[in-house]
Amino acid sequence: MYDITLETFITAADCGSFTKTAERLFISPTAVMKQINALESRLELKLFKRNSSGVKLTPAGEIIYKTAKRIIEYSKKAVAEAQAATEAYNTTFCVGTSLLNPAKPFMDLWYKLNGEFPDYKLHLVPFEDDHEGILSEIGKLGEKLDFLIGVCDSKQWLSLCNFEPLGQYKKMIAVPREHPLTHKSSVKLEDLYGETLIMVKRGDSEVNDDIRAYLEKNHPQIKIEDAPQFYDLDVFNRAVQTGSALLTLECWREVHPALVSIPVEWERSIPYGILYPLDPSDDILRFIECVRKNRAAGG
Repeated sequence: MYDITLETFITAADCGSFTKTAERLFISPTAVMKQINALESRLELKLFKRNSSGVKLTPAGEIIYKTAKRIIEYSKKAVAEAQAATEAYNTTFCVGTSLLNPAKPFMDLWYKLNGEFPDYKLHLVPFEDDHEGILSEIGKLGEKLDFLIGVCDSKQWLSLCNFEPLGQYKKMIAVPREHPLTHKSSVKLEDLYGETLIMVKRGDSEVNDDIRAYLEKNHPQIKIEDAPQFYDLDVFNRAVQTGSALLTLECWREVHPALVSIPVEWERSIPYGILYPLDPSDDILRFIECVRKNRAAGG
């Protein structure tokens, strides 16, 4: 971070001799003199008084000497702090968290497995649920984030990351609190006849595409309205404002206080798990392997 000539200059001032400086720095006396001459020329200052017995700092040299020592001290301190920050970063797992993709399932795993990573800490990185921006967040895995956790059978998501499944979330129906269906403990699809059902548009999710195809074939009395392929809070607001039903998940029961989530009498679910980089570090891979072993052991 600083010109190495300053080290030679300080050593010469401390030794009082270019010859002794050369011995201490393991270079030739000629090299020492060339460095000092170059420094004096660059600064346009005479830094040493030279005589047969050695060298001594000039008044200008005294000032440069004190400043040079501070420069070197500050530089070494900055490098040490940078190295410490790098070490801390390299021993921290950064986990994304949002309203629709909360980090809690990851935290539950971490407290089971962190004994395998005694030097590591977690850093939660909040992000906004945005049906367009989520692809950017997933694309930053390995840079901004190490892990995300969420529901995933999206072709677009899976093209940008690796996915380690942890389980399944049941598909449910959410309706506004004043909706006639809110009193039911579960609903049949026939209960939705004449209703509008908001769900992700066709083309990206095999699970949702299969549900759509089943409804269109067997329950055409339900009107399907397209939502973006990735939900955000605007989708939940649309259901409230229009009085429509919304295809949702059991893990999103508390997302919107004006909606009530109700189980459906069907066997429909979607996988959730850990999203991690396409080119993961060794420690990320080691964590994923620990997750797999924990699941195999029934943890």
